Amino acid sequence: MSGEFTAFFYGTLMAPEVFFSVCYGDKDPPQVIKNMHTFAPAVLEGYCRHRVRYADYPGIIVEKGHTVLGVYATGLTDANMVKLDYFEGSDYDRETVKVKLVKSAGDTTRGDEYRQASVYVFNQPDDLEKKEWDFEHFRAEKMGYWTRGEWKADQDPEDKAGVSTSG
Repeated sequence: MSGEFTAFFYGTLMAPEVFFSVCYGDKDPPQVIKNMHTFAPAVLEGYCRHRVRYADYPGIIVEKGHTVLGVYATGLTDANMVKLDYFEGSDYDRETVKVKLVKSAGDTTRGDEYRQASVYVFNQPDDLEKKEWDFEHFRAEKMGYWTRGEWKADQDPEDKAGVSTSG
């Protein structure tokens, strides 16, 4: 059954393979799981995405006049949100925002439908580089690391050592 939560992803989770690895422990879960979720291009206005220093992932912070291209994800369950909160960690705060759905990632000017979504805002701005984070570079050079199965869906979010409970 699909969940009631929605989110705006602007970094590693823009790749469905990373989302499924985090939430289900498999970058390519059964089709019935994939069908529970939709991913659509969207824009978050009033924020800017930056690279996090010494990391493969970005963070966003409020910056007037800027926009962030990402994906609007639907069908998220309570369990998905718990896993996403744990994955994002203490350097991010989950906030509720309105995102603009767009026709395509290449055409961010078309679209006037806004949706409410959760987003993870980076709370350590001194750790951000001025440089924009590059999703295509991540997909080509780093994504394999993030989907190789070290993150397990049955990992106990309360276990700070990251040990799987399945033995």
